[in-house]
Amino acid sequence: MKLNQLAVLFLLGAPPLAFAATVTCPNLAQAVQVGACPAEEELRYTYAGFCSDDTKAYKGETDVCTDYRLYRALKNVALWESGDGVFNAYVSCDLPAGKLKGARAAAIKVGKQGKITQLVCSYGDGISFTWRTRAECRVDAGANCAADPASCRADCE
Repeated sequence: MKLNQLAVLFLLGAPPLAFAATVTCPNLAQAVQVGACPAEEELRYTYAGFCSDDTKAYKGETDVCTDYRLYRALKNVALWESGDGVFNAYVSCDLPAGKLKGARAAAIKVGKQGKITQLVCSYGDGISFTWRTRAECRVDAGANCAADPASCRADCE
């Protein structure tokens, strides 16, 4: 056997290397909008289609159909990403970009959706940026994000 083949056989039998990283909530000053906001005409058109769907009515999923303003608040959003593209969020198009970019992390939490870990950074005003990973993450329960946004971090491995 050649040396490279021996190295591959050795690595296949070796236990996986542990990867550990500290992940911090993004600074929204570098956040960028990557999706366009829907036009008012598009919102009105999709409101009619969404609210006329009988399957939604049978499932009781038409709460936002009682008032166009409720539907508009739900659907008038655009996709934003953190400056490094790791975190993302759907943010209301009614929120001024300056207010978003000035927001500071207020809370951090870890959740699971199937095998995916969701690290959610909340900034107030309904703004939450999420990082999805297969890594296991833990948040320091004593972290006070509101007092020190730099403490909004998680250890992931």
